[in-house]
Amino acid sequence: MSDSEKTNDDLAHADVGLVCALPIELGTFLDRCEKVRKYSGGKFVFRGGRYDDIRIAIVECGTGFARARAATQSLIDAHSPDWILSSGFSGGLLPEMKPGQIVIANSIVDTHEHELNIDVHVAEDTARGLYVGRFVTADKIVRMVDEKMALAEQHAAIAVDLESLAVAQVCQETQTRFMAVRVISDDLSADLPPEVLSVIGNSGTVRLGAAIGSLWKRPSSAKDLWNLREAAMTAAERLADFLDGVVRQIYNAGQDKAES
Repeated sequence: MSDSEKTNDDLAHADVGLVCALPIELGTFLDRCEKVRKYSGGKFVFRGGRYDDIRIAIVECGTGFARARAATQSLIDAHSPDWILSSGFSGGLLPEMKPGQIVIANSIVDTHEHELNIDVHVAEDTARGLYVGRFVTADKIVRMVDEKMALAEQHAAIAVDLESLAVAQVCQETQTRFMAVRVISDDLSADLPPEVLSVIGNSGTVRLGAAIGSLWKRPSSAKDLWNLREAAMTAAERLADFLDGVVRQIYNAGQDKAES
């Protein structure tokens, strides 16, 4: 390998990679990075920058298992991160959970009896809104409270999302260190509005036409969608605050290990 190739590899390498479905999920965290650039790689949008001295790469996979697997592999191929975090929004499955609280997976299961245990060394602190436990990865957006309660009972899970198991599987296959760190965006207090199923497209993008259509069919949905957006913005800020500590901690641990 030539010196120029080594230099290019070093520039492409990320210390921490993050996989999210929607731009809004990690938008606040990305706003705190410097020298951010955006580019497309295959079917996915990448954003990268520096968080102090930490090199960050984020891939937006859209919703769903298959896209999350493909995006995670693309992130590894492009940036060979030391760590990958599955990060973004999740539905809370415990009655006491509130939007804005943080969940970390110590195992992840799906509805087809696949499961991975995750080696994490994080102490749960529910008094401060930090929960550690099993995630369930669903096949579709779970918007009804009774559906969430059924998932919680069947899988002994604390949170539901659509991507974490897919990301974890690719990390296991490639021997990449992994964590699932998410924020509760919706809880058991109410169903999500039905429009969320049509407004969020298969690629995880917000479909403007569907949003306008939902307003035409049900004018009162404007308030529901606005409240959903406001809750998402608050959740993204809470997630960014928590990721600040997580990213620094795993980066510093890697530096200490390299120096020992």
